[in-house]
Amino acid sequence: MGDATIPLIDLRHAPLKAVVPRELRPPNGLLIDQLGRPLRDLRISVTDRCNFRCSYCMPKEVFDRQYAFLPHSSLLSFEEISRTARIFASHGVQKIRLTGGEPLLRKHLEVLVGMLAALRTPQGQALDLTLTTNASLLTRKAQALRDAGLQRITISLDALDDAIFRRMNDVDFPVADVLAGIEAAARAGLAPIKVNSVVKRGVNDHEIVPMARFFREHFGHAVVLRFIEYMDVGSTNGWAMDHVLPSSEVRRRIEDQFPLVAMRASAEGETAQRWAYADGRGEVGFISSVTQAFCHDCNRARLSTEGRLYLCLFASQGFDLRPLLREEQANDEALAAAIGLIWSKRDDRYSQLRGLNAAPPNTGTRKVEMHYIGG
Repeated sequence: MGDATIPLIDLRHAPLKAVVPRELRPPNGLLIDQLGRPLRDLRISVTDRCNFRCSYCMPKEVFDRQYAFLPHSSLLSFEEISRTARIFASHGVQKIRLTGGEPLLRKHLEVLVGMLAALRTPQGQALDLTLTTNASLLTRKAQALRDAGLQRITISLDALDDAIFRRMNDVDFPVADVLAGIEAAARAGLAPIKVNSVVKRGVNDHEIVPMARFFREHFGHAVVLRFIEYMDVGSTNGWAMDHVLPSSEVRRRIEDQFPLVAMRASAEGETAQRWAYADGRGEVGFISSVTQAFCHDCNRARLSTEGRLYLCLFASQGFDLRPLLREEQANDEALAAAIGLIWSKRDDRYSQLRGLNAAPPNTGTRKVEMHYIGG
């Protein structure tokens, strides 16, 4: 195991402490951070393992056979995840996304989906429950997930060309099996399906138009294709600005073939800019986290598979909630107050500062890896 993995392991053993304030103020669903941003979206990583080795997330030279993933005893149980999600809902969370790693590697995940589907907001509404996957196991899981209460699904697919896709996932996984997973999700009623494609200049950018053509012609409104700028998440993917193809250029390439019409955002804090095909054959989205930061209305928190709460995708440290979940004396009121205190002090805006060429403070540690807290 090379030196590049050491800082990540250090992150696991040096979290920030989640402090319970003396005054236990009950949640009122109106929690905001230092920049006036509400808490609405919780992304929960259920495993740090993945069966792909995509270079922009888990490069094989770092995450090899000797890499020490978290032991099962360190992972939050389904009961602990459900309890935490219920408390987040009391603070105003309306959407939960299950992620990883590859979340479908977590055994009996549909049981957790069922537990989360039973949760309600203070107003009695069901939570928006979704999941992000590479679709490698989706053909056998889609119907069980839907039956358990999963509403929507997002699938990662970086190329339609089989040779390019096998190269990018670096485990020789065929694109046909991902497309079969998309078909299975559509049959199960997990629609509209979102398909996310990370664009890396010089690697798969020539796949932009073929992917747009394929999904609009074969799936129409059932699938929303979204192109994501290659991000500087973590410290192992060798990111450089030269590798980024701006969303404006991605959109121009598509518009040269298929005229587009701008659409309004579907929800507050939405990351993707939405564009409809002018001929009415569906829509396409662009997530411009490098060239057009959306920190100003970011309403997302991330919970790692072992119970660390991260306030930004580009954070270097998380707040350790697991002790509060496993101490008998730490009741729901204490856990809710600790979460409320953490969010109320949040002032993260990494992408915005990067765009202003004002680098965020250097904490001396590397940014957390995407596979550990999800995208």
